[in-house]
Amino acid sequence: MISKEEVHKLLQSTENYRVERTISTNNMDKFCEAICAFSNDLPDSRKKGYLLIGAYDNGQLSGLKVDDALLKKISAIRSDGNILPVPAMSVERMEFPEGDLLVAEVSPSLLPPVRYRGRVFVRIGPRRDIASESEERILTERRTAYMATFDATPCLGATLDDLNLDSIRNEYLPSVVAPDVLAEDKRDIKEQLASVRLYDRTHDCPTYAAIILFGKNPRYYLPGAFVQFVRFAGKSIGGEVLNEKRFQGPLFQLLPSLEAFVSNAIITQKPVSVSLFREKTVINYPNNALSELMMNACMHRDYQSNMPIRLYQFDDHIEIMNAGGLYGEARPENFPTVNDYRNPIVAEAMKEMKYVNMFNQGIRRVQDMLNENGNNEAVFDVSKLTAFTVNVFYTIDDTQDDTQGDTQGDTQGDTQDNIPNDYLSDTQCVRYDTQGDTQTDTQDDTQDNIPSGYLSDTQCIRCDTQDDTQDDTQDDTQDDTQDDTQGDTQDKSLDIWIEEQIRNNLKITTEELAKLSGRSVITIKRHISKLSHIKYVGSGYSGHWEIVA
Repeated sequence: MISKEEVHKLLQSTENYRVERTISTNNMDKFCEAICAFSNDLPDSRKKGYLLIGAYDNGQLSGLKVDDALLKKISAIRSDGNILPVPAMSVERMEFPEGDLLVAEVSPSLLPPVRYRGRVFVRIGPRRDIASESEERILTERRTAYMATFDATPCLGATLDDLNLDSIRNEYLPSVVAPDVLAEDKRDIKEQLASVRLYDRTHDCPTYAAIILFGKNPRYYLPGAFVQFVRFAGKSIGGEVLNEKRFQGPLFQLLPSLEAFVSNAIITQKPVSVSLFREKTVINYPNNALSELMMNACMHRDYQSNMPIRLYQFDDHIEIMNAGGLYGEARPENFPTVNDYRNPIVAEAMKEMKYVNMFNQGIRRVQDMLNENGNNEAVFDVSKLTAFTVNVFYTIDDTQDDTQGDTQGDTQGDTQDNIPNDYLSDTQCVRYDTQGDTQTDTQDDTQDNIPSGYLSDTQCIRCDTQDDTQDDTQDDTQDDTQDDTQGDTQDKSLDIWIEEQIRNNLKITTEELAKLSGRSVITIKRHISKLSHIKYVGSGYSGHWEIVA
């Protein structure tokens, strides 16, 4: 707020576009029009305007005694809804020997034009008037220029002491400024930071980008600026919490620690047998894909929100969610072809630190890496207005093993580790019946060597708690009626056709049989289970069919 000495100088000066004096205490229209005009700041001086109540035009005080009622009445102008956008102003009573003075200090609006009861008022020298069409257009254009992204706005109250200046000087500036230019730059640190949009000269404070990237404690100004990791048991958020970790701090420290955590704590790999003498390594998630998605979340999130970035791990997938939906030119109908940047300064800094490339290739690269690793493609939810979510699923091998382990028990899950991809897991084909286990244990034991691509009798026939015989008869009738005209099975029953194919190729898989016949894999497996003279010997790719005479 202005000091008494400065007010005294304003009283003695000629009235201009920054000062309006009046002795009236009841002319609310006059007061509101003056405050509206000061907010619009037509000359673009970016200096505060002053309404002085209790002074004549010549600067002499009227002997006014300012009471609480007058203070409240003038203060209420700010929020009574007549001046929009709401003006930034403060009101104070100052006492002088000749009488009191009520001073209303008004800051220029960052969102002009400001209107009082629908009209735009401006100051032209010492005179107040309604803005012309051209003047209103100037104010509208200025509003567009003022509408900087959040990371470019000043973090009011912050100082250079809130920044890791050594890291900025020694690591960041050398990466964004040519060495010879930086060596000749003799400006102070504020000017250097301002040149890379990390400092606001007008308000003499760091920008939010500086706090996000290099702040000593970003959460002091941005409570939601952290990453929350939670490992849940099961496949939903209702499961027991197995592990929890929080990543916080400036991005130049947070990003490498987050990257290391993803690589060391989330990414796992294990050997899986593909033949009797050969193994392959199965990785649950491609490391670079998860890192890319986390970098995108840190870059594109809405830092004004108090919601942290969520990194939730479940048994069969990972969910990443950040505050802020699609931004700018990006829309659900053009995602991911079109992109835009909510935090362009943060994005540029992350590019210079080699975490992102800003080529709009991230999502396509993620999908390619997932496909190469054997995962299903990531699922992006862009329907939310206030949040962006992506789900990444385990590799197909891991999904099969985990599903079998959960459904059938650890023993059967462990024995299924050597199943190749060509043989689908049991839980992908049928809904298991929990009844009748004791009746068929002997038969199940004899089926242990059958790979998951070839279901046992109990796995195929006991598919539901209802009448098994009725289901099988109905399914067979539908399959035969609908599919007998396809492929090579037009003139043969499916059972005879399957046996013929197996005789010709003892290594053929149920998936290959399904493709050749035009039937589903479930149908093929069900029919094989009824052919008691056909058995599978061995396991995995090293096994083969055997037809007992």
